[in-house]
Amino acid sequence: MAQEEQEKRRPILAPVDRVTEAVFGLLMAMTFTGTLSIATAGQEEARTMLIAAFGCNLAWGLADAFMYLLRTWTDRSHNRSLLLSLHSGIGAEQGQALIADALPPRLAEAAQPASLEQLRQGLLARSGPPPRARLGLEDLLGALGTFLLVVLATFPVVIPFLLTDNVPLAVRSSNMVALVMFFLFGWILTRYAGGRPWLGGLVFALLATALILAIIALGG
Repeated sequence: MAQEEQEKRRPILAPVDRVTEAVFGLLMAMTFTGTLSIATAGQEEARTMLIAAFGCNLAWGLADAFMYLLRTWTDRSHNRSLLLSLHSGIGAEQGQALIADALPPRLAEAAQPASLEQLRQGLLARSGPPPRARLGLEDLLGALGTFLLVVLATFPVVIPFLLTDNVPLAVRSSNMVALVMFFLFGWILTRYAGGRPWLGGLVFALLATALILAIIALGG
């Protein structure tokens, strides 16, 4: 019960998840807008590109939403298996090893046996068997948020094509919008990580641009 209440208090999507899903959607959209030639592309090519970009991000948004639910269920099932193992009567050392394996590597290396034993005792003190892994409303909202982030990331880079029939101008405007968005995403991630936001935003924008060029070159 305490674990379920704690999960409900958490944000539906963590800040890193929100940014990375939006980045993924933007990258997918840019692989389409980046293929338009400023010199030769016309309105028909631009219209075809817009349809393809939206269709692709809709499909990948659904796939990402499904993977979000699958990952959530798998993590909870794994945690339940850990609790069942601890309640099965295994020894203290084996239980501590299971808990250490479930921790992030750096935390596991720094954890002392006394701390691991305290965690083991706390988990054993839980009353009743651990509940079966299941998905709730919050998980469905998280999947919906994942889907919307991937799809909505398409709009900023395609809006220029909807506002003007001048394809070269739309391409340049779309690229500028994408660079600004990549910079902002890098800023947010670097600030969250405790780094230098301006530098992180600049580096992220450059790396994202290089990644888009590589994806396009590979036929993505």
